Amino acid sequence: MRHLPYFCRGEVGRGFGRGSKELGIPTANFSEQVVESFPSDISTGIYYGWACVGNGDVHKMVLSIGWNPYYKNVKKSVETHIIHTFKEDFYGEILSIVIIGYIRPEKNFDSLDALISAIQDDIEEANRKLDLPEHLKLKEDNFFHMPESKLVNGH
Repeated sequence: MRHLPYFCRGEVGRGFGRGSKELGIPTANFSEQVVESFPSDISTGIYYGWACVGNGDVHKMVLSIGWNPYYKNVKKSVETHIIHTFKEDFYGEILSIVIIGYIRPEKNFDSLDALISAIQDDIEEANRKLDLPEHLKLKEDNFFHMPESKLVNGH
């Protein structure tokens, strides 16, 4: 993937409300404007990397870029699942991500259970790959340390 690693920052907006409620896997969604700023030739699919909310800690993440065939989206979305439990929602905060690697293409599923199972497998694969030394070094990248002027709501 010639675009990787890919660094991106944007405000967290409201998504479709499916991640937490239907799937039990909360996601942080970038606005349409941020999604449109991604390289037009970046492949849709599931990726892994690092994510940081505001100037908080950097956590492992998995990310979906695409149309979510199971839900038949009409707009392309970029949805990040941060592998960490947050105490509260962070809509309006700045999410910084570094996409490091590709896991699989997006695909349709026969059932919600099959989709959830695939996402759980993606999370396990991301966890394993992000423990590799060549990926751990990006966790410390200066990209994750934003100047105070870029922060929202003191984060």
